[in-house]
Amino acid sequence: MPRLSQPRLPPRDRLLQAAETLFYQDGITRVTVDAIAEKAQSTKMTLYRHFASKEALVLEWIQLLVEDYSQVFDRLAERFPDDSAAQIMGFGRFLADNLTGTLQRGCPFTNTLAETTGQFAEVRALIFAHKQRQFQRLAALCRQAGAGEPEALAKEITLLLEGLQVVAQNGGFEDPAGFVLEQLAIKLDGLTAKNPR
Repeated sequence: MPRLSQPRLPPRDRLLQAAETLFYQDGITRVTVDAIAEKAQSTKMTLYRHFASKEALVLEWIQLLVEDYSQVFDRLAERFPDDSAAQIMGFGRFLADNLTGTLQRGCPFTNTLAETTGQFAEVRALIFAHKQRQFQRLAALCRQAGAGEPEALAKEITLLLEGLQVVAQNGGFEDPAGFVLEQLAIKLDGLTAKNPR
């Protein structure tokens, strides 16, 4: 019996999916709208019908990534409602477990900032706002976990997690994920030891 083919995604979704793949592989500035349309099995005219410009397409992609990261925090809050340290550790594990794209290209937010200097102002503003919200969320979790200096700890954790993505990309040393998760656990274990539930 022949297999039924999977339903084809709508053109807008195919274009976004193609853009994401190409942006990860080749970077934003090198990828043309023609290449995106071709990969999506669509046309340039269709792309411009859904997105006013390449910048609008990049903005939509980044907005989807921001939502994905926010949902990770939300799911961790639901899973560990009374354990802020477990939420932080869970976010670290999420990044460590999703390094396959990072191994090729690095953090999509950081790469986008590096590639769009002097252009795509709205995209850059969205990334800055996302990174600041992420830091504030980590600082709030550190505060809830009983850290004496929650902002300082959130800065350390941010540098660990951002550094993880960079070293996974540049191969500076083996198993950066294992090292970062170990260091993160040490920091968080110190909190739970001082603040037993």
